[in-house]
Amino acid sequence: MYESQELVAEPWRNVPREEAEWMRPHLPALLRVMVQGVRQHVPEYARPGDPVYEKIVERAVAYAMEHFVELIADPDITWKNVYQVYFDVGYGEAVEGRSLEHLQNAMRVTSRIAWRHLSVEAERLGKSRALIAILAEANFAFIDVLVSAAAHGYTKAREKTAGEREQRRNRLLSLLLADPPVAAEVLKEQSALAGWPLPQRLAVVVLLPRQGSGGEGPAGLPPHLLSGHDQGTLCLVVPDPDGPGRADELTANLSGWTGAMGPSVPVGQAGTSLRWARRTLDLFASGKISGRGRGKAGFLVRAEEHLSALLLQEGEALASLVAARRLAPLTRAGEKQGPRLAVTLLECLKNGFNATGAASSLCVHPQTVRYRLGQLQEIFDFDFEDPELRLELMLLLQVWIREATGGNAVSV
Repeated sequence: MYESQELVAEPWRNVPREEAEWMRPHLPALLRVMVQGVRQHVPEYARPGDPVYEKIVERAVAYAMEHFVELIADPDITWKNVYQVYFDVGYGEAVEGRSLEHLQNAMRVTSRIAWRHLSVEAERLGKSRALIAILAEANFAFIDVLVSAAAHGYTKAREKTAGEREQRRNRLLSLLLADPPVAAEVLKEQSALAGWPLPQRLAVVVLLPRQGSGGEGPAGLPPHLLSGHDQGTLCLVVPDPDGPGRADELTANLSGWTGAMGPSVPVGQAGTSLRWARRTLDLFASGKISGRGRGKAGFLVRAEEHLSALLLQEGEALASLVAARRLAPLTRAGEKQGPRLAVTLLECLKNGFNATGAASSLCVHPQTVRYRLGQLQEIFDFDFEDPELRLELMLLLQVWIREATGGNAVSV
């Protein structure tokens, strides 16, 4: 019965049950040798100052050896207890942050030691080579089952730990974005639980919803970015956003997504950054502002780069009324000439009334700019040298041009 070349799922069933009798007396001595072998060959398990851990190792080895012998005596005995022992061992390894490799190495060591001693005793007793071969196969198959149980426990612990960490990170994100802000002590405590150190400053990014994402955001985000939802909107919290190259790094991490980033703020003002990020995304979605991105990277719109548009959005109704009144001469200039003069005046304001600079932006001759400036001075009684007036016109002209042209390009 031992000459088959086929591997069987439970080779211990091919060992005569009476063979368990000569193995039992050797278990106590073999247990000591196996435990010593683990301590000697697997340094991670050598803990002379930790008697509790030593007991765990001894218990695991003892359960394995006793079950192996009992399995030969009765192949139908339950695996429940020994499976649970090795499941718990694997679970504990993950909880303590050790690699599964160390546990697997220890189990290989014990298996080799056990087989060495059992094979020597089998030969001394004159057992056949066929029996010794099937005992070896049974030993290897048995250790495979235990390794599988330990790996299962290890995986479950890792999944649980990852889930708990994600819950804590989500909780931290909610606390950071809370309005009104929560106490600094609460943030500090939750950040420690989440394993996310609180930075000096941060910025909040809100992401444009995308069909087919299933509510999930970009994949493979680095752990220093907190991600989650706020009122159904996907958000990221970016620590130290003012660092060199941080904006480009964030754009690359977005992986094709579009996001709007609020201003950099102290930790306690994260809600403020979120609010402006939302408004920036609204402007982008409506086509009133643009962002930046490249290749397969994401598309990032920064609130700080669109200050005037955001300010106008806050007081859009008021700005529209004031623009209609203050810039009425442009309306009276006609549907074509009015927008040309408005765009020219806006570019002159941007270029400090340097006709050459404004002409370059408009792609016209400097003399054309000077001529239009003369027209503007005739229809307006403004003092264009007044700094406050210049600031007001910079804002009002944008509103007037958008409403006069319906957002279409102006022919200059």
